[in-house]
Amino acid sequence: MKGNTRAAQHFKIINNKEMQVLISVMHKYNIQLVTAEKIRGAYKITADSGNFSLKRIKHGRNKAKNGCLLTEELIFNKFTNIAKYFRTKEGDFYVRYKSSIFYLTEWLEGCECDLTDIDEAVNCTKLLAEFHNKLNKIDHNKIHIGRSLNNWPKIFASNLNNLEKFKKIIISKRIKNDFDVLFLEGIDNFYNRGLLAINMINKSQYYKLSKVANDGKTICYKDFYNQNIIKKEGEYFITDFDSIIIDLQISDLGTLIRRLMFKKSYGWNFDFAKALIEAYNSINRLCKEDLEIMFALIIFPQKFWRLGYRRYIDQKKWSETKYLHKLKRILSYSENQEKFFADYLIFLKGYL
Repeated sequence: MKGNTRAAQHFKIINNKEMQVLISVMHKYNIQLVTAEKIRGAYKITADSGNFSLKRIKHGRNKAKNGCLLTEELIFNKFTNIAKYFRTKEGDFYVRYKSSIFYLTEWLEGCECDLTDIDEAVNCTKLLAEFHNKLNKIDHNKIHIGRSLNNWPKIFASNLNNLEKFKKIIISKRIKNDFDVLFLEGIDNFYNRGLLAINMINKSQYYKLSKVANDGKTICYKDFYNQNIIKKEGEYFITDFDSIIIDLQISDLGTLIRRLMFKKSYGWNFDFAKALIEAYNSINRLCKEDLEIMFALIIFPQKFWRLGYRRYIDQKKWSETKYLHKLKRILSYSENQEKFFADYLIFLKGYL
């Protein structure tokens, strides 16, 4: 456990003008502000009645509304491992101040979980499974998420088209630097892996299960990672519901596994992924069709594609050293990934 308290991370000073805005906003909640500090993307508000988290956003009022309604539904269904949302004294979901929207939640005084520790990751995966269980019991009619379910095959195909575009860009360059050469060497391998992912998903029950999820408005957290999971007195809590979407819930687990496998402590060792799948299964049993779909999500070369997009489309202003470091790190796992994929398929073949 890293042991970093939230208050120790990314602290920023608040000026007098900003403080007056916070006092005005908190008045709408009938809460007397004592002190405030900015930590990450939120304000930690200290008041006589306790500590609160005040978040400021420029747009997306439905995020505050949906987050509040969702947590209220979860609490009603006896899932309390979340940061509670508060309505204003007028019963509103947020406070509008000039061009900003503010909304208030409970401040959880604890540590961000350390997902590089497999035991911690197992516990958080069980929390995710219980969260999904409760999500499927709530009244979805109260929550209005704007867009329909993501079309994974369409997204994968679009990203592969990007890889072809990156290849053309590199080939057309008269002078290629080290990043260009190394990226070009890897494109075909990752492109073929992407094709395999699309082939797997097309052979799976993806379209059938997607229709069920879309019709039933199945909610996913989308960004289930350490900064949104707080450990407090031995228990784990989920915070920040800004990113909830309609999608297959297996995407939450698949994305988590894919992200963790790039960590040095995991190194694309399938035993760790299996431990997380089993932890999820102990709460919310996955069917074989779920695991087939998740395999496609995991093997798609998302990290390689994203790095290429940042380089050749966004032209993100990183140093050559940083770009090369990130690329070499991705490539360094290629051999381990191949074994991971083979082990996953063996596991899948024997899964009942």
